[in-house]
Amino acid sequence: MLDIAKLAGKIPGISQHFKQEMTASYQRLEQAQIILQETQKRQEELIEQYKTWRDRLIFSAAIPIEPLDTRLSIPAPPNSHSVFATDGSQIAPSHHEIAYCYLINVGRVMLHYGQNLHPLLDSLPEVYYRPEDLYVSKQWGIRTEEWLGYRRTVLEAQLLSEMACGWVKPPGAHYQPNLAMVDGSLVYWFLDGLAHDARDLILPPIQEAWEQLRAARIPLMGYLSASRSVEGVNFLRLHSCTFDTPNCVVNCMNLGEKKAPCQIIEPLRDTNLWGQNLEPGERGPLWQSSARILDLYSEPQRIYFCYVNVGTEIARVEFPAWVVEDEALLNQALGIMLAQVSKGYGYPVALAESHNQAVIRGGDRVRFFALLEQQMIRVGLQNVGTSYKEARKRGSIA
Repeated sequence: MLDIAKLAGKIPGISQHFKQEMTASYQRLEQAQIILQETQKRQEELIEQYKTWRDRLIFSAAIPIEPLDTRLSIPAPPNSHSVFATDGSQIAPSHHEIAYCYLINVGRVMLHYGQNLHPLLDSLPEVYYRPEDLYVSKQWGIRTEEWLGYRRTVLEAQLLSEMACGWVKPPGAHYQPNLAMVDGSLVYWFLDGLAHDARDLILPPIQEAWEQLRAARIPLMGYLSASRSVEGVNFLRLHSCTFDTPNCVVNCMNLGEKKAPCQIIEPLRDTNLWGQNLEPGERGPLWQSSARILDLYSEPQRIYFCYVNVGTEIARVEFPAWVVEDEALLNQALGIMLAQVSKGYGYPVALAESHNQAVIRGGDRVRFFALLEQQMIRVGLQNVGTSYKEARKRGSIA
């Protein structure tokens, strides 16, 4: 139990710290605006520098594919359109439960506008209990709980593609503008640390699902609220470098605890910088992410992104290359996204509802294991029950 009286004495120090951080943040923003204007004048030169010296840099920077001062109003969405979204939740395996297994629950949402059609809001549960599901990741040193998260990502992508493509291309159907959305990034950073064999079980199924969306001309978008990315700000570091060449390995590896000269505006996030420049309903320039893990993606599926003032925050939205290369498809996706944020009072309603469909509450967990216990007893298994530790934790004498 949290002792609020004891906690209250620590709050003033926390508040004072954040006040100081806020003041410093305003100063960094002012300096960043100056650097942004100077960087824009050298944009093409700095892009070439980055491509030349990328392997010698100790940071990853995105590459702008439009002028840094790009400010474009997002067009209104079509009157008739559809939105598809998935999100997932899980019950992690535990040796203290009646059976060692895990469950993934994927919420599905399909919303139609201007078409007088009923929406789809449901969830699809999958239970994994076979040894090949539970222990395959051990050979690569990956904990089962981590592997569960990776499998969930695959299932979300597959069910999104299956739902969207199944709706858009039924026999005799007419094409309507649409958008497939996922919560979070399309850049799967976690793949970078995985063994090749493990990676081959995760990325190819996702890419195959995305390819199906591409064939059906359903734009895919990853929506990031409260993004912590610094890929755009890192591009400005190339301008701030004080050395003849931006060779971090040679110039800055022996600085110890000192900051490199190019880090004068850190820690500043992309959303802070573009929040100063965008009006509600506007997007900034498009960027190509240079995350090294994207070298594993097929060329049409490499990830681009931009920042959008959705009215309540600066959101980062990501797309595969095939969406960015089709201006009509890109504008369609952005317009539908902005309408979704408006309908969801600050967050896309399709993503919020897919989360609500997927979430597993405490009562759901209890009912799942109760149902499992009944079935195990029915088939003649004995000594079915939780561990003494788990049983004791569920009750209290206090």
